[in-house]
Amino acid sequence: MYLNSLKNKNVIITGCNKGIGKATLEGFAKYGANIFACVRSNSSEFKKFILSLKKKYKVDINIIKIDLQNKSSISNCANEIFKVTKNIDILINNAGILFNSLFQMTSEKQLEEMFQINYFAQIYFTQIISRKMIKNKSGNIIFVSSTSGINGDYGRFAYSSSKAAILSSVKTISKELSNYNIRVNAISPGLTETDLMLSNTKQDIIKSEIEKILLKRVATTDEISDVILFLASEKSSYVNGQNIVINGGNQ
Repeated sequence: MYLNSLKNKNVIITGCNKGIGKATLEGFAKYGANIFACVRSNSSEFKKFILSLKKKYKVDINIIKIDLQNKSSISNCANEIFKVTKNIDILINNAGILFNSLFQMTSEKQLEEMFQINYFAQIYFTQIISRKMIKNKSGNIIFVSSTSGINGDYGRFAYSSSKAAILSSVKTISKELSNYNIRVNAISPGLTETDLMLSNTKQDIIKSEIEKILLKRVATTDEISDVILFLASEKSSYVNGQNIVINGGNQ
């Protein structure tokens, strides 16, 4: 199977203790990758999950704490990774936050927090990690954006704006890093069955949005992570600077 090309790859995943990130973490473990799981909180439940993956798939998984609101924490996370290896094959920028805010009601503090976690921190972390990729003349970077960054979402001004910024940056970063054999892509999931979505979206809105989706349902986290795994594999070797929309055919 083409995903066997992920075996023994060194992969960094941010925000992987739940949702899309957690499904992606398990997917990489299943296909034999060595993983650096970068998370803000390291619960006993997450530790048990990691131990079960290591036992089941016989892979190395290192849990490393990262606070995307703290620049020192971000650089310390990278340094902890580099103590283990300086050969990074794949970076998955998945971590992010979501809260609802109308444009006129969004404070400067809210906007700064959203952009710090969803944009600035991810760009800074990518700058650090990509320097090793440049030195190795090889790498693969994937950002998890959102359809909100393409279409905008009513009542989610800060979130939509931060995700749009990611999509714009992917275009430029991919052009600059392609000279070093580094691919940079993004995915934009639509409605997905995650705690983040369910806790921030009213049920009547979810039902209304599902009616617009050709498949008449929300995505599972596995369906999103499968696309990430494809982009990380050699089968997507000619895909660069792209954004893959995963929305079930939303009209």
